[in-house]
Amino acid sequence: MLTVHGDIRSGNCLKVKWLLDVLRRDYQWIDIDVMTGATRTAAFLALNPFGQVPLLVLPDGRTLAQSNAILVHLAEGTHHIPAGAYERARMLEWLFWEQYSHEPYIAVARFQRAFAGKTAEDIEPRLMERGRVALDRMEQALSANAWLAGGQAATLADLALVAYTRVAHEGGFDLAPYPAIRDWISQTEAAFGIETPSEPADRTGAASSLQQ
Repeated sequence: MLTVHGDIRSGNCLKVKWLLDVLRRDYQWIDIDVMTGATRTAAFLALNPFGQVPLLVLPDGRTLAQSNAILVHLAEGTHHIPAGAYERARMLEWLFWEQYSHEPYIAVARFQRAFAGKTAEDIEPRLMERGRVALDRMEQALSANAWLAGGQAATLADLALVAYTRVAHEGGFDLAPYPAIRDWISQTEAAFGIETPSEPADRTGAASSLQQ
């Protein structure tokens, strides 16, 4: 059975959980509270020297970190990764962009407001500015195509980006001016069977932004 170490409050961890659920993979979920330094213990660092969640442990004991790398590994051979080389590269383009130009602003602002107790006045203006730039870029892309990587179906690009975009308001970002994004959020949630995030009743799935 696969094992995932993750913090359920993290979009980076949730997107791995969502993919496992939609693929109907059996897995064990181990809660890791990043707010208490659980990713910095000697035991956890022995598993993942990056000191981050999510962390995937394969049945043979091999490990894989970084949320988008985990998504690509789990989705190999499924329709969530385009078959064509160029289309696959377009998907990867968005995955790289998400971690460099979206998550560091949208997710960090959310973390500071929702978990670190900061007010709107406490947030660095550049953080909000860059977050709005990221939303503008997405709105532009989604005004031209139903899905971020183009094509006729959702891909990992959509799954990766929806994780923090759907809760951007928790960081102070108003999605009202972004109708294409709002429609896309609903479509992506439907495509991947995503419901309101909640802690699993049990830890087994069957059938800082809070890490990477």
